[in-house]
Amino acid sequence: MGDKAQSHPGAAGRATAADHPASIRNVVLVGHSGSGKTTLVEALALTAGAVNRAGRVEDGGTVSDHDDIEHRQQRSVQLSLVPVEWDSIKINLLDTPGYADFVGELRAGLRAADAALFVVSASDGVDGSTRMVWDECAAVGMPRAIVVTHLEAARADFEEMTRICAEAFGGDDPDAVLPLYLPLHGSQGPDGHAPVTGLVGLLTQKLFDYSSGERKESEPGEDQLPDLTEARNRLIEGIIAESEDETLMDRYLGGEQVELKTLIQDLERAVARGTFFPVLAAAPAAEGAKQGIGTVELLELITGGFPTPFEHPTPAVTTIDGAPRELKPCDTDGPLVAEVVKTSSDPYVGRISLVRVFSGTLRPDQTVHVSGHGLADRGHEDHDVDEKIGALSAPFGKQQRPVAHAVAGDLVCVARLSRAETGDTLSAKDDPLLMEPWQMPDPLLPLAIQAHSKADEDKLSQGLARLVAEDPTMRLEQNQDTHQVVLWCLGEAHADVALERLRSRYGVQVDVVPHQVSLRETFANKSAGRGRHVKQSGGHGQYAICEIEVEPLPGGSGIEFVDKVVGGAVPRQFIPSVEKGVRAQAAKGVVAGHPLIDVRVTLLDGKAHSVDSSDAAFQTAGALALREAAADAKIHLLEPVAEVSVLIGDEYVGAVMSDLSGRRGRVLGTEQTSGGRTLVRAEVPEIEIGRYAIDLRSMSHGTARFDRRYVRHEPMPAQVAERIREQERAAS
Repeated sequence: MGDKAQSHPGAAGRATAADHPASIRNVVLVGHSGSGKTTLVEALALTAGAVNRAGRVEDGGTVSDHDDIEHRQQRSVQLSLVPVEWDSIKINLLDTPGYADFVGELRAGLRAADAALFVVSASDGVDGSTRMVWDECAAVGMPRAIVVTHLEAARADFEEMTRICAEAFGGDDPDAVLPLYLPLHGSQGPDGHAPVTGLVGLLTQKLFDYSSGERKESEPGEDQLPDLTEARNRLIEGIIAESEDETLMDRYLGGEQVELKTLIQDLERAVARGTFFPVLAAAPAAEGAKQGIGTVELLELITGGFPTPFEHPTPAVTTIDGAPRELKPCDTDGPLVAEVVKTSSDPYVGRISLVRVFSGTLRPDQTVHVSGHGLADRGHEDHDVDEKIGALSAPFGKQQRPVAHAVAGDLVCVARLSRAETGDTLSAKDDPLLMEPWQMPDPLLPLAIQAHSKADEDKLSQGLARLVAEDPTMRLEQNQDTHQVVLWCLGEAHADVALERLRSRYGVQVDVVPHQVSLRETFANKSAGRGRHVKQSGGHGQYAICEIEVEPLPGGSGIEFVDKVVGGAVPRQFIPSVEKGVRAQAAKGVVAGHPLIDVRVTLLDGKAHSVDSSDAAFQTAGALALREAAADAKIHLLEPVAEVSVLIGDEYVGAVMSDLSGRRGRVLGTEQTSGGRTLVRAEVPEIEIGRYAIDLRSMSHGTARFDRRYVRHEPMPAQVAERIREQERAAS
């Protein structure tokens, strides 16, 4: 680790393929937008020798004078992989978006990684969404460390930020969140701010000076040691508290000096177990510098303290039929089990799949079995097919470097998997297996779209299919009631990116239209109707008369048809024809074109002709009778109602409940949960929560979650129904 008093090998540069899982570290970077994750990845790549000077990774290692803005923006909203090598260890750095709308990319990164690096800005602090991700990692025991960035900002205070991190992430044990280093500051400038020039290691008490552009090690002066003592003693006690040697604390408190080697070993074990969370500092490299401040220390923490893929629990694996299958952890000679964690499209290469190998070894030109996860409700087809693997490569910015294989524990890009989508399992074709899927957030923001032109209409279906293949957090709906094409997204930014990808990648221009909910109609009172369909125009005519009675039923009853004809007034063979006509008309609606539900239709009487009566004639008569009954009745417009469950911090409960009431919601109850949160349950008309995903995020500063499920249709208030009818008349 960075406090090891040893010389460092030269930078190893870009990593391609690893030959053994023990030489791999998979690390996901987590933090809110603007915290400095991408800049930190680039600094680590610089220190590892993967790029030749401070700047962008995008162009494959050199810095272009022309910044590729579009590519930079793409990286900010999607998961990206940058593999580097340090100390003969391949480090797969997974840079995740900081925007809440792209939490699906974050979850994919968490699935692919064995440890998480939480990036916290000294100028912005810890936001609620970052705390929620920390809790997710804690729930699965993922090892974590914290990097404080933006120390160059005015009023940045590393010690205060460390205290905030301990409070936010330490839970009941704030001493499990402690710094390994303290920043060194240079001379104060005219603004009174002293820039960070290096770090001091608390365990070795050695100075690491970066002011020359390269890391130089020295001894602290006598005047500096007293300031380090308190922080050093607290760190040592924190490490010993996590030691597997239960006698170590007593020996230490008894005055025994603990060897530095023992402390480092215990620290590394505690970090790998996910019981101790070191805090490090990072600052950008100076112009022309070869190393960013804190990057060597961070690379040593990753290689020495973060776990190997052997220590990552393999997700549950079953056969295609659902029978459990036990696998050895990260067995390179075991059955092939890999997972597509991200799918993207390249205009020149085509579809590229980022794959994490959990078992076996993946090779180019290998035929594999692709198993899907049943996301048909999101517009993703089920997969159970064989596909041939294309070229394997290690990504670096826009470049793809060919690799010969990918062993268990490694991450690799696979070209030309035409059927496999994000979340699919790749396994041997003669031994097909399926991995348990990771949890994907439910998209709750509807985006109704239509093709801009006839040319766009021809390409729309294929473009949408490719779009949802890349992103399992997006759901595609072809609403049969409203006849709208709806993309369900996670938020406004998610929706904007989807529209831009349709336009730029797939050449499809669409227009956004108001989203419509599926309304229904029903009878408010009993009514009768007579359907008469009599026509004569040479040859066989058409003759059918029927009389019906319609009465309302309780919600959820559907359409009930009752035959009470006596004396054969309507021949038996034509009674199903009347029912068919009634049901067909009910599906079309009787007033505003919305399906009719929750009524009982009783056939009372009718007339037939021995020659001119037919199935078609009585279907028409049934439909006419229902329309006549509706003309003499009061018709209620029904709207869908959803049960909404909102998980919110206690401080926002009042605002959320007030907001739900303003949406015509009925609060059903509240329930206290762990972590100072409350679950609020309410029933709310769906027409009132179309933008709730956006409004709730704003109301809770990104810390709330909600889900919804359809409950029933119920009558709209008269004034709301009238407003809807006016809008429909205006639209027609």
